Amino acid sequence: MNWVIVALVAACCASFQFCQAGSNSPQVTCGSLLKLQHTKTSVRLHSHEVTYGSGSGQQSVTGTPGSDDVNSYWAVAGRQGDNVPNCKRGEPVKCNDVIRLRHSSTGRHLHSHHFQSPLSHNQEVSCYGDSASSDTGDNWQVMCSGKSWRRDNKVQLKHVDTNKYLYVQGATFGHPISGQYEVSATHASSSDTQWKAMEGVFVKPTKK
Repeated sequence: MNWVIVALVAACCASFQFCQAGSNSPQVTCGSLLKLQHTKTSVRLHSHEVTYGSGSGQQSVTGTPGSDDVNSYWAVAGRQGDNVPNCKRGEPVKCNDVIRLRHSSTGRHLHSHHFQSPLSHNQEVSCYGDSASSDTGDNWQVMCSGKSWRRDNKVQLKHVDTNKYLYVQGATFGHPISGQYEVSATHASSSDTQWKAMEGVFVKPTKK
């Protein structure tokens, strides 16, 4: 996928509460561009060209209260490490599937590793690599109930390499990203690790 085009599409959708392509299917599909809302705090998963001042020094990942920020779009991509293509465009994402989330504005992947997060001292979550550079630290397992990831259901994202969950508790940053929430990874599943697909461009499911 051309990530310049993805970013332009995201920018066009930023002024709308909901933007959808294809059909009214409730399924999240491979190739879709979406925002993820943390269900407890209502912040959207977010990134930007601001790096951590400690830990890995990689691009930071936060939660932002606003729903209209173009830097909160993520593309659903296949897992890293397979020798064969996976997560074909339009293929529904099944519960327990392993995927990557690629930040639409910068092309980097949602990532985690054994660095300490700056505020809560949990496991750091960052953005890493680009369309040509990725590793297994970018792989996340979709934990949900039922057969597939539905936009109307809560999901959890479990980091495959470390078995920790994408997490928001409530700690916020100061300058230069004042008011944005720390996103980290934690060992325990709870209401603080639940997310929901919100605004986005959802690819019509392929017929089997």
